[in-house]
Amino acid sequence: MKLLLGLMWLLHWLPLPILGRLGAAVGTLLFVTVKSRRHITLINLRLCLPELTEPQRHRIALKHFQGYARAVLERSLLWWASEARLKRLIVVEPGVPHEQIAAGPVILLCPHFVCLDVAGVAVLLESPLCSIYTRQQNKVFDDALRKGRSRFRPIKLFSRGEGIKPVLRAMREHLPFFMLPDMDFGARDAEFVPFFGTPAATLTAPARIAASTGAKVIPVIATFLPNYRGWKVTFYPAWENYPGDDMIAATRKMNAFIEERVRETPDEYFWTHKRFKTRPSGVASVYEDAGAPTITPDPASL
Repeated sequence: MKLLLGLMWLLHWLPLPILGRLGAAVGTLLFVTVKSRRHITLINLRLCLPELTEPQRHRIALKHFQGYARAVLERSLLWWASEARLKRLIVVEPGVPHEQIAAGPVILLCPHFVCLDVAGVAVLLESPLCSIYTRQQNKVFDDALRKGRSRFRPIKLFSRGEGIKPVLRAMREHLPFFMLPDMDFGARDAEFVPFFGTPAATLTAPARIAASTGAKVIPVIATFLPNYRGWKVTFYPAWENYPGDDMIAATRKMNAFIEERVRETPDEYFWTHKRFKTRPSGVASVYEDAGAPTITPDPASL
C-alpha cells in the first residue's frame, strides 16, 4: 500500500490532461477485464435508462469505467497538489454558500458521482466541514485518506459506526455536514423509494436530520470539465420547505433531484454500486446472473 501511495504521489506531478487520459485508458482495461462490475453496471443502466438501446447503455458503461478510473488517479491531485493549482482546476458555480453556512446548520447533499471528492475539496478550500466516511481496512490507506481530506481546513471525519450524534454536535458548531445520501446500506433507517421507477432502499436520514435540526439542504454536484481541463462543482439553491411533514415524500424528492442530475451526465454516476441490492420482501434480486442479457463489446467503442 505504501508503494501504491508513493506511485499516486508521483502521478500528481503530471499535467491533468496526461493524468486524465491515463485514467481513461486504465478504465477501458477494467471495463474489459472486471466482468462482475461491468455486469452490475449494465443491469443498473437497464433498470434506470430503459429508453436507451443496449449499445447506448454499453457506451455509457464504458465511459463510466473510464471516468471512475480517472477520478481515482486524479485523487492524487486532491491529496497532494498545491492549493493554488487546485483553485485553477476547480470551477465553482455560483460559489461556496458561505452566508448560509454561517447562519447554519447546513447539509451539503452530495450524491455519488465519480468526482464527489472534488466537491469536498472545493468546500475545504474555503470552509471547514464534517462528514461520515467508511473506515478503510488498510490502516496505511485509511491514514492517507484522512490526511488527504483534511489538509486545507479543519474537518471532522466520523466513521459510520459512530452513528449520527457526533455529526449533530458538529452541526451545532456551524460545521456544514457533507452528506452522501444515495447508497444501499440495507433496510435499516431506509424506505423503499423509487429511483428511476425501481424501488430502492433509500436512507431517510437527510430528511430526518433536516427536520430535527432545521438545517438547510443544499445539493452539490461535481463533474468533469471537457477536454481534461479540470472539474466543475455546482451548488444548487437550498430546497424550500424541506423536508415538510412527510419523510418519505421528502426522500422521493431527493431521489428525483438525483435522477435529473444523472440524466445530465449519465456516465459519471456511480453505476458499479449495487444500488438495488436490498429488495422488498419476496422480491428477487436483480443482480442474479441467470437471464441477464449480454452484449459483445463493439471494438470501435473501445
